[in-house]
Amino acid sequence: MNIPTQDRQPIVRPLTKAEKSLDRGFILLTRIFALAIAGVLIWIAIQVAIQAMPAIQKFGPSLLVKSAWNPVNNDYGVLPQIYGTVISALIGLLIAVPIGVGTAVLLSENLLPKSVRVVLVFLVELLAAIPSVVYGIWGIFVLIPLIAPVGNFLNTYLGFLPIFSTPPTGPGMFPAGVILAIMTLPIITAISRDALIAVPPSLRQAAVGLGATRWETILKVIIPAAFSGIVSAIMLALGRAMGETMAVTMLIGNSNNISASLFAPSNTIASLLANQFSEANGLQVSALMFAALVLFVLTLIVNILAELIVLRVKRL
Repeated sequence: MNIPTQDRQPIVRPLTKAEKSLDRGFILLTRIFALAIAGVLIWIAIQVAIQAMPAIQKFGPSLLVKSAWNPVNNDYGVLPQIYGTVISALIGLLIAVPIGVGTAVLLSENLLPKSVRVVLVFLVELLAAIPSVVYGIWGIFVLIPLIAPVGNFLNTYLGFLPIFSTPPTGPGMFPAGVILAIMTLPIITAISRDALIAVPPSLRQAAVGLGATRWETILKVIIPAAFSGIVSAIMLALGRAMGETMAVTMLIGNSNNISASLFAPSNTIASLLANQFSEANGLQVSALMFAALVLFVLTLIVNILAELIVLRVKRL
């Protein structure tokens, strides 16, 4: 009697010793690679901390709260650089997140013709491929002249507000934030788009079946379902913005002062390292390594916060 095709059970062949050994070797190799990544990260952190130890022993926690940076008198502090790193990155995110997530929705929900979507995807990828020094040059010759009239207007009529209390004089915090927004836009757009595309089609169909409009489906179903991926994109972009060097160095003004004004010159940790490391010696090298260690810790905190946010969202 013939057994129907759907009732036939697949024949499972037992693995040979060679195949079992190959499987165990593959698992061992992947574990070694995973541990190697963690090992490299820990090794970098230890080496930076060792190099920073002379400055830590001499100045202690005061390095974090002092504003002076005077290699002649061996007087160092990284508070203005920490402030500039965090604020410029946040300005960039405030501009890039709405545009990036909106573009991701536009590209993932087929709201545009296919030919237009292909061109937009190409342009977003092209933004990620442009060298940072090109962004810096463009910022000096195009972005800063564009911002100057707006900055003068805001300073004239809203100068009583601390964020507009100084007129734009060229490089400053706001131009650096804008250029960081442009540079982080491809990261937010690409990862958010992947997260939105990964949402199961059944959720869309269920929302439409319950009478939701297309925009209600996007705003109340699709985006919340992809929220963890969008948060990961934002945090990854924040880490990129905090570590960006060349373009920010060219546009932020490299002034070791703390000012509430968006148009005042400032500084970042990455810019400080780029400007001074080549000529540093003695205790200055250790102070710069301490600044690098602070930047390392800041990016670590950003990643930990991202994981906590994602875990909290998954529990809801």
